[in-house]
Amino acid sequence: MKVLVLGAGVVGTAAAWYLAEAGHTVEVVERREGAGLETSFANGGQISACHAEPWANPTVLPKLLKWLGREDAPLVFRWGRWDPALWAWGLRFLANCPAGRAAVNTERTLRIALYSRRCLQDLRAATGLDYDQRTRGILHVYRDPAEFGHARTAARLMRAHGLERSEHDSAQCVAIEPALAPIRDQLAGGILTPDDESGDAHKFTRRLAERAAARGVTFRTGTAILGLEREGDRLTGVVTAAGRLTADAYVLALGSYSPLLARPLGLRLPVVPAKGYSVTAPVTVPASAPTVSITDDEHKIVCSRLGDRLRVAGTAEMAGWDPALNERRWRVVLDRARALFPSGADWSRAEPWAGLRPVTPDSVPLLGPTPIRNLWLDTGHGTLGWTMACGSGKLVADLISGRKPEIALDGLGLDRF
Repeated sequence: MKVLVLGAGVVGTAAAWYLAEAGHTVEVVERREGAGLETSFANGGQISACHAEPWANPTVLPKLLKWLGREDAPLVFRWGRWDPALWAWGLRFLANCPAGRAAVNTERTLRIALYSRRCLQDLRAATGLDYDQRTRGILHVYRDPAEFGHARTAARLMRAHGLERSEHDSAQCVAIEPALAPIRDQLAGGILTPDDESGDAHKFTRRLAERAAARGVTFRTGTAILGLEREGDRLTGVVTAAGRLTADAYVLALGSYSPLLARPLGLRLPVVPAKGYSVTAPVTVPASAPTVSITDDEHKIVCSRLGDRLRVAGTAEMAGWDPALNERRWRVVLDRARALFPSGADWSRAEPWAGLRPVTPDSVPLLGPTPIRNLWLDTGHGTLGWTMACGSGKLVADLISGRKPEIALDGLGLDRF
């Protein structure tokens, strides 16, 4: 079967890999000049099943009220225009905030995240891919005892679903990651997920694309997608700037841009873009830069050591499909990076970046079939695109191949909306 994958970020590239592995003829269409040049380019660098707790949870509403009007807030809304799809997303988000819904969504997110982590580990063992990976886990640190208490409750739920997590006091956190010593007295505690990982998502995507191309996958880069053609309940082609392309099956893996392409087909995908920021700086004093990936829960930032670089990423800005860098926002990330690891990197040489992350109201991705019989979804992964990329790609490849996926599909598809 010929399969056309739309998008060559980490999600689309992983899907192409598993489809080729399943024996299909695969083409990937990407508007940029190479793989992994948009949201996958400079993300936080974490393979983080530990981030399975959805954005919509009982604690978020008081925080949103506290953050209103603050330019340095972890989450900023700029919804000054009337967009029915955007406001419908917001209402669905609120509906997913009660504890019962958050627990259901945590299980769904964790199911695909844990599966995907295993798929990544198997892929790495089979291919020998190197992407500045580190396998020392992710340590969440907390300054507020109340937040630490909430996190411990969430950790117990995740342990019940198979995610190993251990709780530590401030001294133990510093023993796990000595680079935290300067803020030891600020810490209420931490939670370590020892089997989570970190690495350079762009390097991973680019090298996996090279391996996929060697296996016969065609990458049509620098090719803008203009629209999809439909007849009845099937897609008949993709209109691109380079001409019309056809296939037997199509995989929509365009991240935040997926709903824009799906809308003319009558498909309403509840996905909105959340702009995230990162800064990357060269490590100056190796002992002062972390080797365990860190999540600073209070400020909603993550830190990953990528070889001789330190990547710090975070914040979310709901501002539509505008990818432009907002200097005030990325400097918030820079200031917090400098406060966390003041001598770990040359922050005067930090390189800022912003990318649009495709967020669903329940933080669960959209995977699997659509009412259009030969169109499949692999999108809506939010901040966990790399975490879920391999598992999502393998799952979609299994479905297209007529094989039973290795994990349950309930709650992962468009039908839940």
